[in-house]
Amino acid sequence: MAEHPHAALVRKGFEAFSRGDMDALRGLMTDDCTQHVPGSHPLSGDFKGQDSIIDMYRRMFEETNGTMNVDLREVFVDGRGHAVAVNRFTAERQGRRIDQMGCIVFRIVGDKVSDLDECLDDIEVSDAFWS
Repeated sequence: MAEHPHAALVRKGFEAFSRGDMDALRGLMTDDCTQHVPGSHPLSGDFKGQDSIIDMYRRMFEETNGTMNVDLREVFVDGRGHAVAVNRFTAERQGRRIDQMGCIVFRIVGDKVSDLDECLDDIEVSDAFWS
């Protein structure tokens, strides 16, 4: 049985992110895509538009000096434009290490991601790491 196109789109995005391929990621997002990052740290908030999202990713890679890894565990879809990606995030930054489970809820319009909502198993752990 073939994978649902929305699940394939999400997997493609995680693969591009892991490679640091920002051009490929741009091609998977609508121009006005928004990513919502929980917490109260410098990389949290609402990132509106491809440029803002890509800049946030760039900052994440820079802040972690290449130690960041996102391991996609599962992708669930509803067939109506929503996908949920469960992942494990690990990284090191300024002598700290994070190992956290989370998920991203994707809204998909046509064949592009229009909105990403991140959810974490412990927002305070994320705040401490990124602050």
